[in-house]
Amino acid sequence: MRHPRGSLPTYLQIAELLVREIAAGRLIDGEKLATERDMAVQLGIAVGTLRKALAELQTRGLLERIQGSGNYIRAISDPKSLYAMFRLELVNGGGLPTAELLDVERLPKPRGLPLFGASNEGHRIRRLRRLSGQAAAIEEIWLDGSYVESIDREDLSESLYLYYRTRLGLSIDKAEDRVGLDYVPAWTPPAFGLEAGAPTVHILRLSQGQDGAIAEVSHTWFDPVVARYISRLR
Repeated sequence: MRHPRGSLPTYLQIAELLVREIAAGRLIDGEKLATERDMAVQLGIAVGTLRKALAELQTRGLLERIQGSGNYIRAISDPKSLYAMFRLELVNGGGLPTAELLDVERLPKPRGLPLFGASNEGHRIRRLRRLSGQAAAIEEIWLDGSYVESIDREDLSESLYLYYRTRLGLSIDKAEDRVGLDYVPAWTPPAFGLEAGAPTVHILRLSQGQDGAIAEVSHTWFDPVVARYISRLR
């Protein structure tokens, strides 16, 4: 199966889905998974792809594979998920995050954004976020313009932080989330379940790079019928 440049391979998507199921408590420590053939059928993937996903979990210390017995979950405090800082889950827990890029432009930073970065311009990235296929949120992300002159939309990964780290040398180490109420913006796509102007939950995030400076500011509006905001303390 071929993937667009910047998207995650299927086996990594499945591995991340299972990581989020563990984090949500839907898969518990010591739980025996279904047979690989049954799991592959349930997930709609080839057995070989599933085995690569399970090998990834084993590498992260999240899975114990016992010959002749099966695969067993090993819940650990730091699963090293690509979505470790993505705080939205389905109302019932878990859900694989995917992103549909709506547009990306380099623009002057608008008034109203917190002061951040060295440039007067930023890369505005708008996305529709889904959880296991359900439209859950829309995002408007502003990356300071000093990190890169232009962004090719084909390079953007499902995980922006992975793109930042691998392509820009920018590691997002800390983030502050400010959760409140706001109104769905006028640019909302038809696929999102809430209409423009509807009141909903809003997250303003200030993200710091490895040098401690704020590199990115983002807005997230999410549908509380589909998703919830989760922050687990360990």
